[in-house]
Amino acid sequence: MIEVDLDRFRPALLRHCYRMLGSVHDAEDAVQESYLRAWRSLDQFDGRASLQTWLYRIATNVCLRSLETAGRRPLPSGLGGPSPEPEPGLPLDVAWLEPLPTDPALIVEERDSVRLALVAALQILPPRQRAVLILRDVLHWRAAEVASALDTSTAAVNSLLQRARTLLTAAGLSDADVNYALDDDQQRLIDRYVTAFETADIDDLVLTLTEEAAWEMPPNPMWFVGRIAIGQFLRTKAVGNRTSVRLEANGQPAVAVYNEDGAAHSLHVLTVTPQGIRRVVVFLDTAVFELFGLPQLTERTMDDYS
Repeated sequence: MIEVDLDRFRPALLRHCYRMLGSVHDAEDAVQESYLRAWRSLDQFDGRASLQTWLYRIATNVCLRSLETAGRRPLPSGLGGPSPEPEPGLPLDVAWLEPLPTDPALIVEERDSVRLALVAALQILPPRQRAVLILRDVLHWRAAEVASALDTSTAAVNSLLQRARTLLTAAGLSDADVNYALDDDQQRLIDRYVTAFETADIDDLVLTLTEEAAWEMPPNPMWFVGRIAIGQFLRTKAVGNRTSVRLEANGQPAVAVYNEDGAAHSLHVLTVTPQGIRRVVVFLDTAVFELFGLPQLTERTMDDYS
């Protein structure tokens, strides 16, 4: 058997499976299954394609098999229009899209390929359209390579790609003006947002947002568009004396927020443009803290209970 180092492809395969599945946990399982299949059939690898391409082919088909029984993972904005009133809503029992911790080594193009809006948009596509779009437009495979990987024809691949692009265009989820290398003004804007949320200064918080900003909060199905609606909602929930940890998720700035008692509260993923913060996705299920290696209780609080 030839000696190969398959592990060097693991981070890229994880991002690929995450785009397909919308879940870090499911992506990790898919990568593990892909490696098991690869090791079992390594003696059949003929070298006509690169080793990485061969692994992507295996991983794509593992993900497609997983999607036969799994539903799509949306954000609230993928389920319907914005909420008309800032009334409390009940969490839905939905498998929601999960945020992805960002590898600091990712280049701009790789960060763009895992941005939250894109991964959320991919979830509206049927599985095979999703696979074709990722392989063609993200990984830049030739149509013939995709056809071989999916055991179909080049004509079928082109048809699936056209339909996928049409659906994504209709969804209107372009982030063409999103900045990944934030300038000093944008860094200060994020600082201002964080301080305003920590201190419950809602008037200042909404001023960090663009006029058409969106605010969504899985697992709560409510979501809001516009400064006025967002401000009205936040004023019903405003609580100060919070603390936070800055990090990155999906190649975007993010903030993990803790309550005054040190308990995890929420994880905010921010879409920042030159005009301001255009979208905030607030993950209220604090189980996502585990993905980023963050505790459910801050060290200060854990010391208090020890």
